Amino acid sequence: MSLHSSLKVDQAGAAVRTVFTRVERIKEMIKKGEWADDRSVTNLPKTKVVRVKAGKKKAKEEAPAAGAPAKAGAKAAPAAKAAAPKK
Repeated sequence: MSLHSSLKVDQAGAAVRTVFTRVERIKEMIKKGEWADDRSVTNLPKTKVVRVKAGKKKAKEEAPAAGAPAKAGAKAAPAAKAAAPKK
C-alpha cells in the first residue's frame, strides 16, 4: 500500500533557517564571548547565520608506478626529464 502524496513530509521545512530564536542568539553570543550575565534578554543584536557551502572534492593525483608511462601534459614533461638518467 502506498502513502498518499498529501501525507508525505515536504523538504521545505528542512531548509536553512535565516532567523535565530532568542535562546539560539544568546548561545551564539556566549560562544563568541559577547554575552554578559547582567545583560537584558530583550533588544539583542542581530546574529549572522553562517551557511556552509559544500565544495567540490578535488581528485587526488596519484604518482605513476615505476613501470607505468607518465601522464601526457605540461606538468608531466619536466618530471620525466628529471627522472631520466643523464649520459
